Amino acid sequence: MTLDTPYRAIFCDLLTDQTIDILPLRDVQCDDYIGKAGSLSGTVPIPDQAIAERVRKIEEGRTAVYLERGGDLWWGGIIWTSTLQSSERGVLTLGIQAATFDSYAGRRHIRKDLSYTTEVDQLELARNLWRALQDDPGGNIGVRYGEETSQVARAATWRKGDETLYSEALEQLAALENGFEHQIMVYRDPVTGERIRQLRLGSPRIRTGATDLVFDRPGVILSYSFPRDATRGGTTAMARGASVNTDAAAESRPLCSTERVAQDLIDGGWPRIDLSSDHNEITSLDMLDSLAAANLAQSRGAVVIPEISIRLGGIVPPALLGRSARIRITDEWHPQGLDARYRIVGVKVRPPERGRPDTAELYLEEA
Repeated sequence: MTLDTPYRAIFCDLLTDQTIDILPLRDVQCDDYIGKAGSLSGTVPIPDQAIAERVRKIEEGRTAVYLERGGDLWWGGIIWTSTLQSSERGVLTLGIQAATFDSYAGRRHIRKDLSYTTEVDQLELARNLWRALQDDPGGNIGVRYGEETSQVARAATWRKGDETLYSEALEQLAALENGFEHQIMVYRDPVTGERIRQLRLGSPRIRTGATDLVFDRPGVILSYSFPRDATRGGTTAMARGASVNTDAAAESRPLCSTERVAQDLIDGGWPRIDLSSDHNEITSLDMLDSLAAANLAQSRGAVVIPEISIRLGGIVPPALLGRSARIRITDEWHPQGLDARYRIVGVKVRPPERGRPDTAELYLEEA
């Protein structure tokens, strides 16, 4: 990315969000997903000493970076690593690697007792985890909360000393049967222009926008792939938890859920293919049963994650995650035309550079 592209990189203090500098960023790639942290990589050129002094202000672990396109924020996160490099010709660059603000929960451990014995809405539980994370001195990175509800109530407890990551606690909650999705989105306040970091929650799914985005091939779709992977799917599932053995002389065995079976697939001719997951800190059989059921529901049979590459333009908004997309394809494989509806669950943006167009790869699931 160069200064004459529609993108610019804004570097800010992580805790205060005060702008540190706006610098050119080349060889940029960034992605974002529902339910997991996205990433950004790029290179800051350092042509002279004046730029070097500005780049020195970028500090790993305490600097945030936003990628802005046409006045809209398309990506935001924390710079975790950097690499200063000098070529044989003495050309200096600073390579940066960042992850979305969700990644902060993966760098923080639960070091106080959190007990919610009275059942509350599961989305309030997720917000409570982020509140606890940000209540610690130096822990407030400015993530804001909404008021979403799910009508699913749960109780949960995390103990000091288990060193459970906040991200693991969120993932365990979200992965339960009738669970939820989570993502931290960035945008500008339409009135004040302030940069906002917002925790988005949705049960069972995050939905964005009231109308479908329409992508055609021939047309805005540059390429597509529809992979089908039976190694990631199955027809049965079990979940293993912590050992509940209190007899030191006996063999220690983990608590296991009941086996969940997709009987309709087996009756339809599918072979038995087993899924298994480990949850070493869970001692509740009900929770393990819920995790096994959710795993099977998500990975029945063969897992399909369609992907399309599109040319970015004025019709494509920055808030793509959770949007419904209508995909229309006519080619040799689809001579009668494919017309299907999907939900966007992941986005990878490639800014224009060296003759490459401004594109995005969209990862889809059936709507």
